Amino acid sequence: MARWRDFDGEYYDWHRFPKSTPLEAKGGIKAQSRRGAFGESWWAKRWVAVLESFEIGARLGRGRSYARRGQVLSITVEKGFIKAAVQGSRPKPYAVAIRVRTIPDKGWKKLAGALSREALFAAKLLAGEMPQEIERVFRSADLSLFPARLKDLATECSCPDWSNPCKHIAAVYYLLGEEFDRDPFLIFKMRGMEREEFLARLGAAGAGRPRAEAREPATGAAAAQAAEPLAATAAEFWAGSPIPEAVFEGVEAAEASAALPRRLGKFPFWRGREPLLKSIEPLYSEAASRGLELFLGGR
Repeated sequence: MARWRDFDGEYYDWHRFPKSTPLEAKGGIKAQSRRGAFGESWWAKRWVAVLESFEIGARLGRGRSYARRGQVLSITVEKGFIKAAVQGSRPKPYAVAIRVRTIPDKGWKKLAGALSREALFAAKLLAGEMPQEIERVFRSADLSLFPARLKDLATECSCPDWSNPCKHIAAVYYLLGEEFDRDPFLIFKMRGMEREEFLARLGAAGAGRPRAEAREPATGAAAAQAAEPLAATAAEFWAGSPIPEAVFEGVEAAEASAALPRRLGKFPFWRGREPLLKSIEPLYSEAASRGLELFLGGR
């Protein structure tokens, strides 16, 4: 391992390395964007913009190429620490480690208190969305959502390039941006706080607590339906009863294909040649069509 370019260290760029061709990586994590900008959400774009604002040279461009070629073999995000393996021009993949300056506990407590006073922000966070103006709340608490300086990122790579970042580290940066699209709370984890921990702090601060509503007892047909008992004997239960003709009225395929995968969202650090949803959606459409034919044919 090369030594750390730590939080208070210098920006190392002692050697100029010629461009090299990486070995083909099989099963690597491929960026979903094939060209142009990385990330779709404002927070993913903000992460990339912060990195590019550090003016760290052409290696960011080479990192984009590595990310799109699938040269990054693995990425693990822990509290304040990211580790990855990147296939370069040598047979053995390079080991990448990134330490991120974390927010102290008192800072998270202050932030939870500030967000609990912003009802809309708290509601969006509880729904798994990063509010557009959350950076303002961070600033009001004298904190920053993203690293404010290059020195807030301490990096290490086993490659011979001393630059901070080298192209292997840069590739991990870009893939992290796309992963933030899928799970914005990874940004919090990167800064030292798990999603569940922070939501618990919001709850303790009084945010997002649903009000108890009195439920009126069911009446009429609804009550009768709810009170209908199951069959008394096992044989009668499994034999069932004739299917009412009304069941077949107005039966049609769902308008939204692959509704459950859409709800579940993107697969973490996807390795396929194309997005998962794009790959399986035709299968869901075909299965829905065949299922409808079988159902109606069973009349």
